[in-house]
Amino acid sequence: MAYVPGAALLAALVVGCSAGTGTDGSAADSRPGGPTASPAAPAGKYRTLPDPCRSVAHSTLKDLLPGVAELPEDQQEKAYAGTASVTYDTDRRVGCTWKAEAPDSSRSLSLDFERVVSYDTSVSDDDRADEVYGKKEAAAHLPVSASDSPSDSVSPSGSAPSDEETDGETDGKSGDGATGDLQPRVLDNLGDAAYLDDLLIQAGSTAQHRTVSVVFRTSNVIVTVRYTEQPARSTEIPDSKELQEKAQALARKLVDKFSE
Repeated sequence: MAYVPGAALLAALVVGCSAGTGTDGSAADSRPGGPTASPAAPAGKYRTLPDPCRSVAHSTLKDLLPGVAELPEDQQEKAYAGTASVTYDTDRRVGCTWKAEAPDSSRSLSLDFERVVSYDTSVSDDDRADEVYGKKEAAAHLPVSASDSPSDSVSPSGSAPSDEETDGETDGKSGDGATGDLQPRVLDNLGDAAYLDDLLIQAGSTAQHRTVSVVFRTSNVIVTVRYTEQPARSTEIPDSKELQEKAQALARKLVDKFSE
């Protein structure tokens, strides 16, 4: 009988240790301040890109490329269809180009859609797209008065020249006839950020052509509209006002299309 209390005590100790172990484990699992995974930065609004060759209505193309209307009907459809750009990833970048010859001038239009994706979990797609857009604006060398940030007008080291800069000898920003409100500038109320560039380029010894580019960002997509005219006569200079107005009008239609 003397050994019964000892056995009971031993059993109680074993039960107590088992209960204590369970309690400690639960406490460890529920202890506040433990390591938690940081939430990833939000993805951009756009996961895909529209077909740029189908993003411009025939009525708009007819206005931008008057030479198409003078082609035979079967050739008109081909001209309005445009030529898709060759890209390696159509989920990330797509483009389209249209060209038309008229007796008084030739005109071309090109679109480029770039969807920016951030691979840094601490940086959102929108923020990364804003960085990419900022570099494009800086590389355009807009006049200081056209931007609220003078430092943005400095091109980053190693920036590649634009298509216009490699397609002939530039004759100065905006060239003849583009003054005052027609100077290259930041644009208001167009997407999340936008700017317009205007280049008069001399190709060869006499021919001149003007290219107006409108670049805007909407969320994580950057859109470039490039509109060019080359008069048939070397003595004529393309009109900045007309080209700028038409390029901006198309850009605003594209903003609405992305918002659909």
